[in-house]
Amino acid sequence: MRTSRLEAFSDGVLAIIITIMVLELNVPEEPSLHALGESATGFLTYALSFVYVGIYWNNHHHMFQVVEAITGSVLWANLHLLFWLSLFPFSTAWMDDTGFARTPTLIYGVNLLLAALAYYALVLTIYRGPGGGRLRQALGADLKGRLSPLMYIAGILLCLLNPWVGLAAYTVVAVVWLVPDRRVERFLAEDEADAR
Repeated sequence: MRTSRLEAFSDGVLAIIITIMVLELNVPEEPSLHALGESATGFLTYALSFVYVGIYWNNHHHMFQVVEAITGSVLWANLHLLFWLSLFPFSTAWMDDTGFARTPTLIYGVNLLLAALAYYALVLTIYRGPGGGRLRQALGADLKGRLSPLMYIAGILLCLLNPWVGLAAYTVVAVVWLVPDRRVERFLAEDEADAR
């Protein structure tokens, strides 16, 4: 089975997730900078979650550039990932609406952790299928992918001490992933050069 339907469906779900998150932003009731400032935390939580959705979209896109075919197991693993990503609007809104209270900020971290584990499960499922060797070769040791869950767990534990410190840990993970990851692009370029 080709990957185009899976990619199109995933792109649509991610677009809806972003749309739902932006609709959660509260419009200031007054036309003043002070009123706009009161919406700042909502914007910051939206921005962080938007970056996370963008990171998943970007990596998902790159990953499926080297996958030649998908199996039913890959479809289910992809749905598993989309399930956890689809909870981002809820966990983001809860964290914002409660002013970064401990439990909602901790749950946001759990949501991030479960999405990361689901993405890793998707990668492992692809490894076992047709064309999985190409992805394994492209990703190599995947240090960032293996360290991210540990960093989320650290953030979750830090939330028990101070939700802001936990949130800072979640932000660090996003920054780590914002650094462009060229592994798949390099693999495809080398593969194309070898084919000539």
